Amino acid sequence: MSLIKQLWLAIIVILLIALGGSLLVAVTGSRAYIEQELEIKNTDNANVLAQAISNAPNQDLVGIELMISAQFDTGYYRKLQLVDGEGRPIIQRVSEVAEDHSVPGWFRQLISFDVPSGTAAVQDGWTLLGTLEVDSTHAFAYQSLWQSTLRMAGWFVAAGALSLLIAYMLVRHISRPLKTVTRQAHDIGERRFTIAPLPRTLELREVSEAMNRLSESVREMLERESEQIDRLRRQLLHDAITGALTRDAFIDRLSYSLEQDGESSYGIIALIRATDLAALNERRGHLHTNAVLSDLCQRLTAIADAHGEGYVGRLNGSDFALLLCGNVDEAWARERLSDNLSALAEQNSPVLRLPAALGTYHHGQSRTTLMSALDGALSMAETRPGQAIETCRHAEQAALYHSRAEWRSALVEAMEHGVLLGQYPVLDRQGSLLHHEAPARLNIKGEWRQAGTFMPWIARLRLHDSLDIRVIDTALETIHHHRQPLGINLSHAAITQPNVVIALQQRLSARPDSAPFLWIEVPESIARADLESFRYLCQSLAPFGCHLGMEHVGAAFRQLGDLRDLGLSYIKIDATLCRGVSHRPEQQTILRGMATLCHSLAIKAIAEGIDEDEDIETLFELGLDGVTGPAVSARADVASGR
Repeated sequence: MSLIKQLWLAIIVILLIALGGSLLVAVTGSRAYIEQELEIKNTDNANVLAQAISNAPNQDLVGIELMISAQFDTGYYRKLQLVDGEGRPIIQRVSEVAEDHSVPGWFRQLISFDVPSGTAAVQDGWTLLGTLEVDSTHAFAYQSLWQSTLRMAGWFVAAGALSLLIAYMLVRHISRPLKTVTRQAHDIGERRFTIAPLPRTLELREVSEAMNRLSESVREMLERESEQIDRLRRQLLHDAITGALTRDAFIDRLSYSLEQDGESSYGIIALIRATDLAALNERRGHLHTNAVLSDLCQRLTAIADAHGEGYVGRLNGSDFALLLCGNVDEAWARERLSDNLSALAEQNSPVLRLPAALGTYHHGQSRTTLMSALDGALSMAETRPGQAIETCRHAEQAALYHSRAEWRSALVEAMEHGVLLGQYPVLDRQGSLLHHEAPARLNIKGEWRQAGTFMPWIARLRLHDSLDIRVIDTALETIHHHRQPLGINLSHAAITQPNVVIALQQRLSARPDSAPFLWIEVPESIARADLESFRYLCQSLAPFGCHLGMEHVGAAFRQLGDLRDLGLSYIKIDATLCRGVSHRPEQQTILRGMATLCHSLAIKAIAEGIDEDEDIETLFELGLDGVTGPAVSARADVASGR
């Protein structure tokens, strides 16, 4: 609700309270006064009539009845009766005249006079003949109070209309500069810290200046917090000399890639060994050796950045690893690796050699087996002369087809027959479902294959847009029938193609009721490598109410402040930061800071790749909003009785 509407609402509420309260006080005060007057009248009339009867010379029942009837016939009484000592009526007169219909029945029920009867003793000398009870009619009181209420209500309506007219003129006068302030307030509420021009109105100018200072200070605070968190993350997960991931962090990243069912579940991995570091250190010094290792890490990082989603790790003093996730041309990776290693080795010849082993990995592969095969290939490369790169054949996955034409035909046919979406739960701290992660699977050769099997060929044949549209259609159809939130991944290439975004807009427009159940996420490498395409995606889908997020967030967390205006709903923090958190206090500090910063930007923080049940409670204690991973799936299965 806009500030102008809130101001109008406040004015109307205040007027209603003031005028309605005044009317209520006036009516209740009049009612109490009339009740008091009626009570006095009943008492006075009872005493006068009782005195008249007591002084009458003829005090037989006929005479008394005539006096009571004469008084009752004046029309001012509802009931006159003479009762004996035990309360039994001796003489009774009750009015049968209908009430005046000029007063509404609801008003009578609302007011409902409660006036006690007037009583007086009737005596014959010292003998008590009975007790006279007098109830005056309330018709005149109701009519008088109703007319008085109408007059007061009319005056209050006129006063309210005049007040609203004055308020309208006032609001109209200040609405223009106020809109600027309300827009800025709205931006701050949406975690967009803009600087607004200053209005001319003095009071609003002061407010705008204060909000500008607030916006700027919050922006600076978020930048400082994100920089501090990034610095702690690098201290914890990265080697101090080279900047590469530590062994534990890299192994966690590799394990998560082998476990997950998505586009990062396949790719290329390489091991590189810097030989004779002791001789290099002795000949050229410690600082030069560190510079060589840092140069090696920078070259490997450049290869990872050129690919998009990649990681560099230092496994020990001399061994480095390069992980390239998703579709990678092996010839390209070998060429880039060979060029960089050869150049660095030549600069430090003949002391330094950089043998390497190169292989592929895929979902479900044993990490131990993979690393053993790579280590064996690396040992063979060490025995070869020159700058050798040995291919690890053991790490390769058996091919289903052997030509591009066969793969294209199989993939097109599989997509025509439909896409199957997996379901891996993402739970909040109450154990409720946030959404299901839904990686795509295709039926190839009679079996539902996971993404690691067909995604390399989807990329080589440039079928990303077709697959993404099929995934979107299947997700919306599933949501329409089951009304459960689903999270889908869009491919790297498809996000840069407007036809996929347009197709997504058309489908969300056709099913607006399903849009709030759709969670769309992309890897953080999109935000780093192609921010404008990601911005276009977020802006295009913002009107539909679906959830947009980033997965594998680690290094890009420092850029989160730059993305606050995109309307991100959530991020999924990389498994290298989340795994084993219950045993790592330093990691807990980083995650607590990340969760706090996310909440300040109205973004949910979700931990991914959780494989230990005890980590789940720790993550929620640190302030995270959701968890996903093998341990979470197992907990969900137990809760559902499967």
